[in-house]
Amino acid sequence: MAQKLYKPLLIDSVKAATNIPKQRFVGFDGGICAAGAKALGICDVETDAEQQAPIGVIGILLVESGGTIPQGAELTSDASGKAVVKAEGQKVNGYAQDAGEAGDIIRIVRGI
Repeated sequence: MAQKLYKPLLIDSVKAATNIPKQRFVGFDGGICAAGAKALGICDVETDAEQQAPIGVIGILLVESGGTIPQGAELTSDASGKAVVKAEGQKVNGYAQDAGEAGDIIRIVRGI
């Protein structure tokens, strides 16, 4: 599989409250983002608890898909921090630049 390019415009860091897999949504508390909640951003690398996790906040970022995602869909987090299509009442954490299936790494746009 070809490597996907991403273009982070803002990367911040947060102390990881738990072990965080790479390419998952992270909450403002430093844990994996809760289902349907607003995310601080996406963890750029696998990070152990109590370490500083680099978080892509704005830009074209890579995230693991938690289900079938059509291109252009509004995305939110599932309970494991994976991207899923937003349902009514959930927070938008980005827009799918790529379509994908569960387990795929897709590009999303955050900050628009």
